Amino acid sequence: MINTGKFEKEIKIKFDNKSLLISALTHKSANKNTNNEKLEFLGDRVLGLVLSKKLFDLHPNENEGVLDKKFANLVKRKSCSDVAWSIGIQNYIITGNTKKKVTKNDDKILGDCCEALIGAIFIDKGFEVVKNFILKVWKKKIDNSNVTLLDPKTQLQEYSLKIFKKLPIYQLVSSSGPRHRPLYKISVSIIGSKQFVGAGRSKQEAELDGARKLLNSINIK
Repeated sequence: MINTGKFEKEIKIKFDNKSLLISALTHKSANKNTNNEKLEFLGDRVLGLVLSKKLFDLHPNENEGVLDKKFANLVKRKSCSDVAWSIGIQNYIITGNTKKKVTKNDDKILGDCCEALIGAIFIDKGFEVVKNFILKVWKKKIDNSNVTLLDPKTQLQEYSLKIFKKLPIYQLVSSSGPRHRPLYKISVSIIGSKQFVGAGRSKQEAELDGARKLLNSINIK
């Protein structure tokens, strides 16, 4: 059994309902019936509300399109997994394989668990507490939101629409590996280009990798 008290001290939140915290830290590989999937669903919505309101307040002169890109960068899986790692959640995640250590490359496990934790805090402590928690652990990423960096997939989409009036075409090439750590390969092409295959632990990562390769081939960085 994990030491929930130690983790509560680290995140500076004491749960009234300890079972909520345990559920948030339980991956579906450990328990198919009682795990963090529903809490993740809730936490994703709470996180979106808090961060979208913060961006709305921080950037009153930005249009919806720019805010949307800033928001997408804050809530993407890699951002969630980075935050999860920064608060040490990897040391407390319960998986079906007790010998497996969650690594920094386990973006989906980390990100999902982070969102589930947010959902659990919301239920147990209320909106103000979870809002303060999110704004604290996302502070560095929020501070950097004044710089709008387009991800490769967005860059490629904008380029293809501007030049060809058509969206890039993504196709799943293969999916392999265990369920808790799959490897996806996805091809991407635009008009006049060959297919570039990207790989990643999620479909989103594979699409980003493929888009990056295609952009590099036409010298867009």
